[in-house]
Amino acid sequence: MLAPLVPQRGYFPDFLTPPEGVISVEEAMEAVRATPPERLRAEISKLPAGRPLPAWMRPMADGDGSDRALARLVDTLRDYHRAAIAPHWSHLHGRVEADRAARGRALLDGGVDGLLSSLPATMRWRSPVLEVDYPVDRDLHLDGRGLLLLPSFFCRRTPVTYHNPALTPVLVYPLEHASGPALVSPARSLVKLVGSTRSAVLEGIGAGCTTSELARRVGVSLASASQHATVLRDAGLLVTLRQGSAVLHTLTPLGAALLRGGASGDRPGGPRGDRPAPPAADRPADRPVVTSGTGPSPRR
Repeated sequence: MLAPLVPQRGYFPDFLTPPEGVISVEEAMEAVRATPPERLRAEISKLPAGRPLPAWMRPMADGDGSDRALARLVDTLRDYHRAAIAPHWSHLHGRVEADRAARGRALLDGGVDGLLSSLPATMRWRSPVLEVDYPVDRDLHLDGRGLLLLPSFFCRRTPVTYHNPALTPVLVYPLEHASGPALVSPARSLVKLVGSTRSAVLEGIGAGCTTSELARRVGVSLASASQHATVLRDAGLLVTLRQGSAVLHTLTPLGAALLRGGASGDRPGGPRGDRPAPPAADRPADRPVVTSGTGPSPRR
Protein backbone atom coordinates (compact mmCIF):
# COMPACT_ATOMS: atom_id res chain seq x y z
CA MET A 1 0.00 0.00 0.00
CA LEU A 2 2.89 2.37 0.69
CA ALA A 3 5.03 1.43 -2.31
CA PRO A 4 3.53 4.03 -4.70
CA LEU A 5 4.60 6.82 -2.31
CA VAL A 6 7.99 5.30 -1.43
CA PRO A 7 9.80 3.90 -4.51
CA GLN A 8 12.78 1.60 -4.02
CA ARG A 9 15.13 4.41 -5.03
CA GLY A 10 15.09 8.07 -5.92
CA TYR A 11 12.63 10.77 -4.91
CA PHE A 12 9.78 10.40 -2.49
CA PRO A 13 7.74 13.19 -0.85
CA ASP A 14 9.35 15.23 1.92
CA PHE A 15 6.13 15.33 3.97
CA LEU A 16 6.61 11.64 4.86
CA THR A 17 9.61 12.49 7.09
CA PRO A 18 8.56 15.54 9.15
CA PRO A 19 10.96 17.08 11.68
CA GLU A 20 8.56 16.02 14.44
CA GLY A 21 10.07 12.55 14.03
CA VAL A 22 12.84 13.57 16.46
CA ILE A 23 10.16 13.77 19.19
CA SER A 24 8.25 10.52 18.68
CA VAL A 25 6.58 8.37 16.06
CA GLU A 26 3.15 9.60 17.11
CA GLU A 27 4.19 13.25 16.74
CA ALA A 28 5.47 12.43 13.25
CA MET A 29 2.18 10.71 12.35
CA GLU A 30 0.17 13.73 13.44
CA ALA A 31 2.45 16.01 11.40
CA VAL A 32 1.84 13.85 8.32
CA ARG A 33 -1.91 14.00 8.99
CA ALA A 34 -1.74 17.82 9.14
CA THR A 35 0.07 18.26 5.80
CA PRO A 36 -1.60 21.10 3.83
CA PRO A 37 -3.33 20.08 0.56
CA GLU A 38 -1.12 22.41 -1.50
CA ARG A 39 2.03 20.71 -0.24
CA LEU A 40 0.57 17.25 -0.86
CA ARG A 41 -0.27 18.17 -4.43
CA ALA A 42 3.14 19.75 -5.12
CA GLU A 43 5.25 16.94 -3.65
CA ILE A 44 3.23 13.99 -4.95
CA SER A 45 3.32 15.49 -8.45
CA LYS A 46 7.09 14.93 -8.50
CA LEU A 47 6.75 11.14 -8.19
CA PRO A 48 7.58 9.14 -11.35
CA ALA A 49 4.61 9.15 -13.70
CA GLY A 50 5.11 5.51 -14.67
CA ARG A 51 3.45 4.19 -11.50
CA PRO A 52 -0.09 5.57 -11.06
CA LEU A 53 -1.35 6.13 -7.54
CA PRO A 54 -4.07 3.80 -6.23
CA ALA A 55 -7.56 5.25 -6.01
CA TRP A 56 -7.43 5.88 -2.26
CA MET A 57 -4.31 8.07 -2.62
CA ARG A 58 -5.56 10.21 -5.50
CA PRO A 59 -7.32 12.80 -3.29
CA MET A 60 -3.91 13.66 -1.83
CA ALA A 61 -2.49 14.24 -5.31
CA ASP A 62 -5.55 16.26 -6.34
CA GLY A 63 -5.51 18.35 -3.15
CA ASP A 64 -9.26 17.84 -2.83
CA GLY A 65 -10.82 15.85 0.00
CA SER A 66 -7.43 14.70 1.26
CA ASP A 67 -8.35 14.39 4.97
CA ARG A 68 -9.74 10.88 4.64
CA ALA A 69 -6.82 9.74 2.49
CA LEU A 70 -4.31 11.18 4.97
CA ALA A 71 -6.06 9.41 7.85
CA ARG A 72 -5.78 6.11 5.98
CA LEU A 73 -2.13 6.79 5.16
CA VAL A 74 -1.34 7.47 8.83
CA ASP A 75 -3.13 4.27 9.90
CA THR A 76 -1.09 2.31 7.34
CA LEU A 77 2.18 3.89 8.49
CA ARG A 78 1.32 3.12 12.11
CA ASP A 79 0.48 -0.51 11.28
CA TYR A 80 3.73 -0.89 9.33
CA HIS A 81 5.76 0.54 12.21
CA ARG A 82 4.06 -1.77 14.70
CA ALA A 83 4.73 -4.86 12.57
CA ALA A 84 8.18 -4.17 11.12
CA ILE A 85 9.99 -1.71 13.40
CA ALA A 86 8.73 -1.92 16.98
CA PRO A 87 9.70 -5.59 17.58
CA HIS A 88 13.36 -4.77 16.79
CA TRP A 89 13.47 -1.35 18.41
CA SER A 90 16.06 -2.13 21.07
CA HIS A 91 18.59 -3.27 18.47
CA LEU A 92 17.90 -0.37 16.10
CA HIS A 93 18.12 2.21 18.87
CA GLY A 94 21.35 0.67 20.17
CA ARG A 95 23.02 0.96 16.76
CA VAL A 96 21.94 4.59 16.37
CA GLU A 97 23.14 5.48 19.87
CA ALA A 98 26.52 3.84 19.21
CA ASP A 99 27.02 6.03 16.14
CA ARG A 100 25.91 9.13 18.04
CA ALA A 101 28.44 8.37 20.76
CA ALA A 102 31.22 8.02 18.18
CA ARG A 103 30.31 11.34 16.51
CA GLY A 104 30.05 13.04 19.89
CA ARG A 105 33.57 11.94 20.81
CA ALA A 106 34.84 13.17 17.45
CA LEU A 107 33.18 16.53 18.09
CA LEU A 108 34.71 16.82 21.56
CA ASP A 109 38.16 15.78 20.36
CA GLY A 110 38.34 17.79 17.13
CA GLY A 111 35.44 20.24 17.01
CA VAL A 112 33.23 20.51 13.95
CA ASP A 113 36.16 19.64 11.66
CA GLY A 114 36.77 16.45 13.64
CA LEU A 115 33.07 15.55 13.57
CA LEU A 116 32.69 16.01 9.81
CA SER A 117 35.97 14.20 9.14
CA SER A 118 34.72 11.20 11.16
CA LEU A 119 31.69 10.56 8.94
CA PRO A 120 31.56 7.37 6.79
CA ALA A 121 33.58 7.09 3.59
CA THR A 122 30.64 8.21 1.40
CA MET A 123 31.20 11.72 2.82
CA ARG A 124 34.46 13.70 2.66
CA TRP A 125 35.06 16.94 4.56
CA ARG A 126 37.19 19.37 2.56
CA SER A 127 36.61 22.64 4.38
CA PRO A 128 34.40 24.51 3.65
CA VAL A 129 32.65 21.82 1.57
CA LEU A 130 31.23 18.45 2.62
CA GLU A 131 31.30 16.22 -0.46
CA VAL A 132 28.73 13.42 -0.52
CA ASP A 133 28.46 10.51 -2.97
CA TYR A 134 25.21 10.87 -4.91
CA PRO A 135 24.03 9.55 -8.31
CA VAL A 136 23.71 13.07 -9.77
CA ASP A 137 25.09 16.50 -8.94
CA ARG A 138 23.35 18.79 -6.49
CA ASP A 139 24.58 21.71 -4.40
CA LEU A 140 23.02 22.43 -1.02
CA HIS A 141 24.10 25.76 0.53
CA LEU A 142 23.51 26.23 4.24
CA ASP A 143 23.48 30.05 4.03
CA GLY A 144 24.09 30.34 7.77
CA ARG A 145 21.76 27.51 8.79
CA GLY A 146 22.88 24.51 10.83
CA LEU A 147 23.22 21.03 9.35
CA LEU A 148 21.38 18.26 11.18
CA LEU A 149 23.23 14.92 10.93
CA LEU A 150 21.02 11.85 11.29
CA PRO A 151 22.52 8.33 11.42
CA SER A 152 19.97 5.86 10.06
CA PHE A 153 19.79 2.08 10.33
CA PHE A 154 17.82 1.84 7.08
CA CYS A 155 19.72 4.31 4.89
CA ARG A 156 21.94 2.25 2.55
CA ARG A 157 24.60 3.01 -0.06
CA THR A 158 24.52 6.82 -0.06
CA PRO A 159 23.27 9.56 2.28
CA VAL A 160 20.05 11.42 1.47
CA THR A 161 18.56 14.83 2.17
CA TYR A 162 15.30 16.68 1.61
CA HIS A 163 14.32 17.45 -1.96
CA ASN A 164 13.16 20.95 -1.02
CA PRO A 165 16.24 23.11 -0.25
CA ALA A 166 14.10 25.55 1.75
CA LEU A 167 13.52 22.94 4.48
CA THR A 168 15.90 22.58 7.43
CA PRO A 169 19.18 21.17 6.04
CA VAL A 170 19.27 17.50 7.02
CA LEU A 171 21.79 14.84 6.02
CA VAL A 172 20.70 11.26 6.73
CA TYR A 173 23.66 8.90 6.44
CA PRO A 174 24.02 5.10 6.68
CA LEU A 175 25.13 3.47 9.88
CA GLU A 176 28.17 1.24 9.60
CA HIS A 177 26.71 -2.24 9.98
CA ALA A 178 28.87 -4.83 11.71
CA SER A 179 29.27 -8.27 10.15
CA GLY A 180 27.35 -11.14 11.69
CA PRO A 181 23.69 -11.57 12.62
CA ALA A 182 21.64 -8.38 12.45
CA LEU A 183 19.83 -9.19 15.67
CA VAL A 184 21.21 -11.03 18.69
CA SER A 185 18.89 -12.71 21.16
CA PRO A 186 20.08 -11.93 24.68
CA ALA A 187 18.38 -14.92 26.30
CA ARG A 188 21.29 -17.36 25.87
CA SER A 189 23.95 -15.06 27.28
CA LEU A 190 22.19 -13.23 30.10
CA VAL A 191 23.12 -16.05 32.51
CA LYS A 192 26.79 -15.07 32.04
CA LEU A 193 26.19 -11.67 33.60
CA VAL A 194 26.23 -12.81 37.22
CA GLY A 195 29.15 -11.30 39.07
CA SER A 196 30.43 -8.00 40.38
CA THR A 197 33.07 -7.47 37.67
CA ARG A 198 30.59 -7.42 34.82
CA SER A 199 28.28 -5.17 36.79
CA ALA A 200 31.24 -2.80 37.17
CA VAL A 201 31.92 -3.10 33.44
CA LEU A 202 28.33 -2.13 32.63
CA GLU A 203 28.55 0.86 34.93
CA GLY A 204 32.01 1.77 33.61
CA ILE A 205 30.83 1.97 30.02
CA GLY A 206 28.43 4.78 30.95
CA ALA A 207 27.88 7.06 27.96
CA GLY A 208 30.55 5.25 25.95
CA CYS A 209 34.22 4.37 26.21
CA THR A 210 37.01 2.49 24.46
CA THR A 211 38.33 -0.86 25.69
CA SER A 212 41.44 0.72 27.20
CA GLU A 213 39.32 3.34 29.00
CA LEU A 214 37.04 0.59 30.27
CA ALA A 215 40.01 -1.37 31.63
CA ARG A 216 41.23 1.69 33.54
CA ARG A 217 37.78 2.50 34.92
CA VAL A 218 37.12 -1.02 36.19
CA GLY A 219 40.69 -1.79 37.22
CA VAL A 220 41.18 -4.91 35.08
CA SER A 221 43.59 -5.85 32.32
CA LEU A 222 42.94 -4.87 28.69
CA ALA A 223 42.35 -8.53 27.78
CA SER A 224 39.86 -8.95 30.63
CA ALA A 225 37.98 -5.78 29.67
CA SER A 226 37.76 -7.00 26.07
CA GLN A 227 36.48 -10.41 27.19
CA HIS A 228 33.78 -8.95 29.44
CA ALA A 229 32.73 -6.52 26.70
CA THR A 230 32.35 -9.46 24.29
CA VAL A 231 30.05 -11.29 26.70
CA LEU A 232 27.96 -8.17 27.25
CA ARG A 233 27.76 -7.53 23.51
CA ASP A 234 26.65 -11.14 22.83
CA ALA A 235 23.96 -10.63 25.48
CA GLY A 236 22.63 -7.57 23.64
CA LEU A 237 23.62 -5.20 26.45
CA LEU A 238 26.16 -3.11 24.54
CA VAL A 239 27.11 -2.20 21.00
CA THR A 240 30.68 -1.94 19.75
CA LEU A 241 31.63 0.45 16.94
CA ARG A 242 35.13 0.60 15.45
CA GLN A 243 36.71 4.06 15.27
CA GLY A 244 40.05 3.85 13.49
CA SER A 245 42.35 1.65 15.54
CA ALA A 246 40.10 1.80 18.61
CA VAL A 247 36.64 0.44 19.39
CA LEU A 248 33.90 2.35 21.19
CA HIS A 249 31.45 0.55 23.48
CA THR A 250 28.02 2.01 24.29
CA LEU A 251 25.08 0.58 26.22
CA THR A 252 21.95 -0.57 24.42
CA PRO A 253 18.54 0.37 25.88
CA LEU A 254 18.44 -3.11 27.43
CA GLY A 255 21.86 -2.61 29.05
CA ALA A 256 20.89 0.82 30.34
CA ALA A 257 17.62 -0.58 31.74
CA LEU A 258 19.50 -3.38 33.51
CA LEU A 259 21.88 -0.85 35.01
CA ARG A 260 18.89 1.20 36.24
CA GLY A 261 17.29 -1.88 37.74
CA GLY A 262 14.88 -2.51 34.87
CA ALA A 263 13.14 0.89 34.98
CA SER A 264 13.38 1.40 31.24
CA GLY A 265 12.07 4.64 29.79
CA ASP A 266 12.62 3.51 26.22
CA ARG A 267 9.69 2.45 24.14
CA PRO A 268 9.45 1.36 20.54
CA GLY A 269 9.60 4.41 18.34
CA GLY A 270 10.03 6.51 21.45
CA PRO A 271 11.42 9.99 21.92
CA ARG A 272 14.07 9.68 19.25
CA GLY A 273 12.94 6.94 16.89
CA ASP A 274 15.38 6.22 14.10
CA ARG A 275 15.83 9.96 13.77
CA PRO A 276 17.67 11.06 16.91
CA ALA A 277 18.83 14.61 17.49
CA PRO A 278 22.57 14.31 16.82
CA PRO A 279 25.01 17.21 16.89
CA ALA A 280 24.10 20.08 14.58
CA ALA A 281 27.14 21.42 12.76
CA ASP A 282 26.50 25.16 12.67
CA ARG A 283 28.34 26.76 9.81
CA PRO A 284 28.67 30.51 9.16
CA ALA A 285 27.16 31.88 5.99
CA ASP A 286 30.51 32.15 4.19
CA ARG A 287 31.23 28.43 4.72
CA PRO A 288 28.55 26.53 2.83
CA VAL A 289 28.18 22.79 3.01
CA VAL A 290 27.67 21.36 -0.46
CA THR A 291 26.35 17.91 -1.24
CA SER A 292 26.48 16.25 -4.61
CA GLY A 293 23.47 14.16 -5.56
CA THR A 294 19.78 13.73 -6.20
CA GLY A 295 18.53 14.82 -2.80
CA PRO A 296 15.57 12.51 -2.14
CA SER A 297 13.77 12.78 1.17
CA PRO A 298 15.45 11.19 4.19
CA ARG A 299 14.71 7.48 4.35
CA ARG A 300 14.21 6.06 7.81
